[in-house]
Amino acid sequence: MESAKLKIIFMGTPEFAQWGLGALIDGPHEVVAVYSQPPRRSGRGMKVTASPVQQLAEKYDLPVFTPASLRKPDVQKEFKNLNADMAIVSAYGLILPQEILGAPRLGCVNIHASLLPRWRGAAPIQRAILSGDQQTGITFMQMDEGLDTGAILKTYPVTIQNTMTAHDLLIELAQAGSREINKVISDMAEGRISPIPQPEDGATYAEKLQKNEGKIHWQKPANDLHRMVRALNPWPGTWFEYQGEKIKILSAETIQQNGSPGAILDGNFTVAGSEGALRILMAQRPGKSAMDGRTLLHGLNLKPHDAL
Repeated sequence: MESAKLKIIFMGTPEFAQWGLGALIDGPHEVVAVYSQPPRRSGRGMKVTASPVQQLAEKYDLPVFTPASLRKPDVQKEFKNLNADMAIVSAYGLILPQEILGAPRLGCVNIHASLLPRWRGAAPIQRAILSGDQQTGITFMQMDEGLDTGAILKTYPVTIQNTMTAHDLLIELAQAGSREINKVISDMAEGRISPIPQPEDGATYAEKLQKNEGKIHWQKPANDLHRMVRALNPWPGTWFEYQGEKIKILSAETIQQNGSPGAILDGNFTVAGSEGALRILMAQRPGKSAMDGRTLLHGLNLKPHDAL
């Protein structure tokens, strides 16, 4: 028997959420409205730009709402009047008060980029890589008023490859979520999913990334430095300072060599950490194009045995 067609509100903002909206647009249910954070100034020209989710919604002529807050009574009334069966929330970025959570007939379901209760919070993808996790995944969660504390509807594990950047993993997770979203909605509506309360045991919090987190300290093990390069790509990026220049490391690999932390070990721009070494594969000086490690080494007039 074919499942009933549901009226869905989608709530999301960045690229990660675009995948879920795209799957809903192509799926069997009706997207009656899209909520996204208000357009913001971005890029070199600081032009006012709509979010990736808003841009996709407008491409398909879907109604878009961009309130700065969901706490105002008129915003809540507008949301309720959409008479949705369910809201799907994916990296939206605004807190949903109880008046919003309780408005759709089947409540609000969050697509979260970790295997909850590990990495609740704002930056689960980056924190998983930084911590050396070998596995993460997608969790579909029935939302409550807590921070990613709602009951688990379904999980889909994803392996973290040791070459993945945060953006690579974001795409992998977004694809996993988008593949399953319509099935989860239908199964939930038909009562084929039993929500499981989250255990507190194993809960961790993925703090929001800070701009200064990307500064390299060569006194760290090379494995930690390599995870930084991957986890903080594309934002905020990883860098070291040399003679007043802030030089971004775009990609790197670990090498089984040892030396005094910060020492350059060879002509391939391999730099010693406290354990092992980090070989800089691609980097970027301020105002210049990306370059390979050997070119950077020559440009900085550095040679083996020099120290950063």
